Amino acid sequence: MDISLVSSEAVDLLSRITGQKLRKQDLTPPVIFLAALITVLLGVMLLDGTVTDEEKRRWQQTINRFIPSEYARQLSQLMSKGVRQNQVYKKLNELLMLTAPFSESERLLLIGFGYEMSAADGDMDAREKKYLEVIANRLEINPQHLAVLEAGFSHQGTVEPAALEEVQSLLDPARFHALDAVFIKAANDMLAVLPAKPKQQAKQQQRLSLSYEELQRFQGYRQQLKTASKQLAEIIQDGTNQGVLPNNLTAQVEQVSQKLSSQRFRVAVVGEFSQGKSTLLNALLGEEIQPVREIPCSGTVTVLRYGSQKRVICRYKDKREEEIPFEQYKIKAAISEEAALDCVSDELARSDIEEIIFEHPDLELCRSGVEIVDSPGLNEHPDRTAITQQLLKDTDAAIFLINASRPLTQGERDLIQDLKTQLNGGKTDKAAKNLFVVVNFMDLLRSENGRQQVRQRIERFVQGQNPIIAGENRLHFISAQATLDAIFAGSENDYLKTFQKFTKAVENFLITERGLIEFQQSTEGLKQLIEVSCDELNQFEQILEGKLKVSEEDKHKIFEEMGEASGRDVRIQLLAEQLIVKSCEQAEESWNEWAEGISDRITQKSNDWSSEYSHLWGQKDLIRDYADQFVRDLTKELDDWGNQKIRDSILKQNVEIIDNEIKQEIEYIRKRFQFFDRRLNTSLVNQLNVAAAETLGGLGAGGLGIASSINSDIGGAGGFFGGLGAGGLVAGALLIFTGLGIVPVILGGLAAAAGGSFGFGLLDVDGIHNQIKQKICDLGLEKFRQSEEAILGKIGKKIDSVFNDKADAASKAIAQAISISENLLEQQEKVHQETLEQREAEQVFIAEKRRELEQVQKNMEAILPC
Repeated sequence: MDISLVSSEAVDLLSRITGQKLRKQDLTPPVIFLAALITVLLGVMLLDGTVTDEEKRRWQQTINRFIPSEYARQLSQLMSKGVRQNQVYKKLNELLMLTAPFSESERLLLIGFGYEMSAADGDMDAREKKYLEVIANRLEINPQHLAVLEAGFSHQGTVEPAALEEVQSLLDPARFHALDAVFIKAANDMLAVLPAKPKQQAKQQQRLSLSYEELQRFQGYRQQLKTASKQLAEIIQDGTNQGVLPNNLTAQVEQVSQKLSSQRFRVAVVGEFSQGKSTLLNALLGEEIQPVREIPCSGTVTVLRYGSQKRVICRYKDKREEEIPFEQYKIKAAISEEAALDCVSDELARSDIEEIIFEHPDLELCRSGVEIVDSPGLNEHPDRTAITQQLLKDTDAAIFLINASRPLTQGERDLIQDLKTQLNGGKTDKAAKNLFVVVNFMDLLRSENGRQQVRQRIERFVQGQNPIIAGENRLHFISAQATLDAIFAGSENDYLKTFQKFTKAVENFLITERGLIEFQQSTEGLKQLIEVSCDELNQFEQILEGKLKVSEEDKHKIFEEMGEASGRDVRIQLLAEQLIVKSCEQAEESWNEWAEGISDRITQKSNDWSSEYSHLWGQKDLIRDYADQFVRDLTKELDDWGNQKIRDSILKQNVEIIDNEIKQEIEYIRKRFQFFDRRLNTSLVNQLNVAAAETLGGLGAGGLGIASSINSDIGGAGGFFGGLGAGGLVAGALLIFTGLGIVPVILGGLAAAAGGSFGFGLLDVDGIHNQIKQKICDLGLEKFRQSEEAILGKIGKKIDSVFNDKADAASKAIAQAISISENLLEQQEKVHQETLEQREAEQVFIAEKRRELEQVQKNMEAILPC
């Protein structure tokens, strides 16, 4: 529905019908459709001068179907009265005025309800049919489409297969997302009434399967590297057991092995409700795994991944975890139909499920090393920011799904901008390289001109002057359902080919721009461990041959250095504790100053809030929309404060202090190792560099490589709140306080204050929006104040983690330095106590392990993931 086509005359007409002074912004698609629907239904009922009991019942059932709230019921009563009094149903020009913004599908749905009403008493009156035909003609509805509707409701006559297919396409529920969920369900119900498609004897085809050959090949390279890592771990373990290699090498190779074992590509599918996310996933997997429904369906975050056996694990918000029968999966993962038609966000808020993990051994994509994360529709999620961050945690790529029949609503524009910003670590001026925009339901666009218009509109937005996406092949136009149909039918079509281009683009990105980088890092890490192991073997060999001797004087100095190193560790820990206290005190002082003016700033920002919902139809949706904007503005305020005052001021100064202290202490150890390397001809510095690589970012030739940037240590460009996010912080604090997210808290508070309703009358047009905004500000800020202690507690924990993480990393690096020193002394003591025969056996062992290390090195060099 194109609201821009609503004329001032239509606004005046609806004002006259309802008895209210309406504005154009009050006329949302559901309001306009309801007015036209009531007009057509009353026309059918009153045309023959009698209203049967069956017609009365059908009227009641039809109207009740479209009444989501008491306000809409009140509105429908006003409309019914006004249409009767003004006899709008007799004035086709006025009906045309109402239907001017309707799409072809919406016009057909409207006239379909007229046929349903006409058939309510079991017989379609000739006058009623003529009335509907006249209206349909003025609405430019194909007569063959009318014949399909008549046959469906009268259960008589035959229809042209082509006309039936066209009507089914026009009434596809995906076309009605601009309206309310009840209209989507109504379209689905009307489809069920239509005549069945003629059955055709089709040759049985073998089901097609999507191939992910490149991913499978890369998975093979990963497996080869895992094998090399396992071989290296066995060699190092042998050396450790023999007393030749230090214990810290075992821990380091285990760390690399665990990283390799857990490596899989993580792809998140994101979008608003009812955009075909579940169907897209089913097409990607080639199986109907995800529950699919025309109205909002997916109700929780679902992770699909490879497992040796099929099983479903349900994780709850209270940290409980249970395995559930496969049969319960679709029930647990879906929203109830009642909630989908009424209030999705309320059910999402009440849900105690954190995520559902679905493991399967036979899903081709998951077997190829990909983990897929499916999301509930984010447009109605009460904790959108927190859930988005949960989705994007460790994500390699995100797929944002758009409906081609109503592309780029304001909600979608806001959501995709937010997604781009989070994928870029908080940077708003940079396009996202790992974001794919996928436009679904292209099969619903009937003309080439319509398809081109959608392409151009979306291309301008996502690739225009301020691009959303960066990189090649990030924008795709598909039909997930047509692809799935082709897979199951075993017949290739254009939609399947287009879908394969999309999967190939994702596959190529995951391998070249994510997998190869991880692969090279892991390979380099293993090579460094091989190098250090060889150095340790050479060191022990030199001791065996008498070429390396640690004098009593040097031994005493090494013991002294080990003791001093422990003291340095203690000093760093004490400094971290002092800086935590200092930073928390500074943060609280800054918070009090910031919070003093928050009420005035939020109230001022509420003047700019707007909504696509009307108080006439969905007052609850309007309130929820404003509540979302309250949270958006509050979290923006909190983000700005956290980044400017905490990250860029307080933490930047204090982190610099501990960074300098760690650098000085580790650099001193490094210099002492250099002293012993020159004196004893050892390679202690090289061993320390590799040992510290995982804990402090590595030690380069030019000195210590810790904290390459302040931002990476205290939240990055995404802000001080990092993975938690300010939105998550507010919602999380209120979750502690109330058990709900902030939006349900505001809505519940408004409802309770009004005794079960929101307390805003239908007729108070001019002041109602300001009243709602003020109520939301008052209640939201009240709940926010009550949660201040919890929020400050979270801030304190974040500050703790910044300094404790640094101190812990320094402790590990120092412990590794001590272990390296100990190993040198233990090697000498071991040789001193061994017999000549034992020493010869040791030399044979060293030669054998050196050969094994060289073979592992050759095996790794033979792996060519390109």
